[in-house]
Amino acid sequence: MGYMTSMEVAIKYGITKRTVNALCKNGAISGAYYDGFRWMIPDDYVYSRRKNPEKEKDIKKSRILKKKALPIGVSDYRKAVTNYYYVDKTLLIRDLIDYKPLVSLFTRPRRFGKSLNMDMLKVFFELSDEDTSLYFEGTRVWEAGEEYRKEQGKYPVIYLTFKDVKYNNWKDTFANVKEVVRTEYRRHLYLIESHSMSDDDVKYYRAVIDGTLEDALFSTTLARLSHFLNAHHSNAPMILIDEYDTPIQQGYMHGYYEDVTAFMRNFLSGGLKDNNDMTMAFLTGVLRVAKESIFSGLNNLNVNSVLESRYSEYFGFTYDEVKEMLEFYGYDDKFNEALKWYDGFNFGENRIFNPWSIVNYVDSGCIPRAFWQATGNNEIIGEIIQNASTDIIDSMRELLNGKTVEVYIDTAVVYPEVQKNPGSIFSFLLMAGYLTVKSTKPLFDGNSYCQVCIPNREIYVAYEKEILAKLDTIIPMSFSISVQQALLSGDSTKLEQELQNFMINTVSNFDVAQESFYHGLILGMSATFCNYYELSSNRESGYGRYDIMLKPLDCTNPGIIIELKAVRQTNSVTADKNSVLNQLQSMADEAIRQIDSKEYYTSLKTYGCKSIIKYGIAFSGKLCRANVERWNNTNLQSPN
Repeated sequence: MGYMTSMEVAIKYGITKRTVNALCKNGAISGAYYDGFRWMIPDDYVYSRRKNPEKEKDIKKSRILKKKALPIGVSDYRKAVTNYYYVDKTLLIRDLIDYKPLVSLFTRPRRFGKSLNMDMLKVFFELSDEDTSLYFEGTRVWEAGEEYRKEQGKYPVIYLTFKDVKYNNWKDTFANVKEVVRTEYRRHLYLIESHSMSDDDVKYYRAVIDGTLEDALFSTTLARLSHFLNAHHSNAPMILIDEYDTPIQQGYMHGYYEDVTAFMRNFLSGGLKDNNDMTMAFLTGVLRVAKESIFSGLNNLNVNSVLESRYSEYFGFTYDEVKEMLEFYGYDDKFNEALKWYDGFNFGENRIFNPWSIVNYVDSGCIPRAFWQATGNNEIIGEIIQNASTDIIDSMRELLNGKTVEVYIDTAVVYPEVQKNPGSIFSFLLMAGYLTVKSTKPLFDGNSYCQVCIPNREIYVAYEKEILAKLDTIIPMSFSISVQQALLSGDSTKLEQELQNFMINTVSNFDVAQESFYHGLILGMSATFCNYYELSSNRESGYGRYDIMLKPLDCTNPGIIIELKAVRQTNSVTADKNSVLNQLQSMADEAIRQIDSKEYYTSLKTYGCKSIIKYGIAFSGKLCRANVERWNNTNLQSPN
């Protein structure tokens, strides 16, 4: 009988020497002995990945529990499928195996399941001492056929995540990028003892780990690690890079963009372009940014943005998945409410729900709130807004008004273009999840003209909190809050004063010629109501179309209807201010009569409002007058 060393067994079966030694020490390898220097194993030994019966039993048991915890913030696939309610996205694996893209980039808004899917790919594909197939038994990919099951646990994997690399200078950013890479090198430390490694390879590997590798060589670490793994396993690795664009965005916002893009260009191109030591590579991010400086020459990149249909059902929840979750937790009757608050994202040909919000919604007992807001950094959007033209601001107000606007969408926006082209705001808003596409007209340059709108109630709130709040120089938050207080209290005098002071101090005479301007102004300041009211504009109710309606989410709060009037200001310098104000007062009174005669309040009464506040507001230039009337359900007659 011949014998093999533990290193030879490790190389033969693609496992670590430490694992082989542990099996010997535990008596799991019959006939193995220690010769004083190393373990010797009979050459007829056949290694099979160890199964853990107790762990497998626990996993299977967890899958039949009547109620499971909800996976809030869980991006670890093993934990998600074992201990939590898991929405099965494993057919993504099947589609990737079928399609065989060499390098795939998935761009989706934050909190749409990118990191969980990446960890799922890692657990599925990676060679492991553990029998990781048990995490997929009963899943959709496992039931798809043997041709997919045989790919499980077959490949070495390189897994990098840059999601936490958020620093305001290049020195700290580079130090943390290097730490991410070093951590992955440590995870494959067995390579140092591999017979496939030359002395120079080992020296390079140790330099990466101990931090002595020259900075200029660090961009080669991805390519070199893939080569080391391929040589050792005789099987090229899968490369997974999560949130690749986080350090790039930080670089742009904090002044080290050129440094970070120079590094990432060499790092990614070296590891992904024409790399024979790679089976497939998958990247995720919010934006496909800097195509010229980051992905230049990477002609094998397959981009999957929110506009593409392929893989679109695997990021976010579908209708059926949300229905099934609500039924599982006993909230069958809440589906329509969930539609209203969290549906509306169009990814390719699929309507998608925000998964982060749905999970939090169910966890809260199906009490609707804006769970998604403030879950990410959108400084870049604020910068664009500060440079936006009047047309862009008007379009954003139209969106808040529930309208659909047609805009040019470039899914490969480049950060330096932000200053040159503020119109890129709509591309950023779409990619970041604040807008959704209703229809698309492809253009010759590979981009599109898209009809876009705000997708749902939650994003309405987030739009105000995170986007319109950036317009503070246009509509200060203090002004919006003061107007809100006046509207809720029925104080028409205070409302007049706030509006008139605002226009005198901030608005140009050239801006105030049309009723549409005043309409947009009132809509903008009404956005502060979004946590408590549903804002709508120019909708049918009664016998006509009201200007603005605020329907309370809680009917103990009053419903509010606002009807606007405007008259073009006279060019005469001798115009009598008092006569103009008298005219405006008459117009404000007429606006109240119009609300009553056309019964705009009908939908609020049907909805169950216990009280309604009606406002008529009239404008001319920087002057305004407001009138107010109340109705409550103790009146048995119409609010006339």
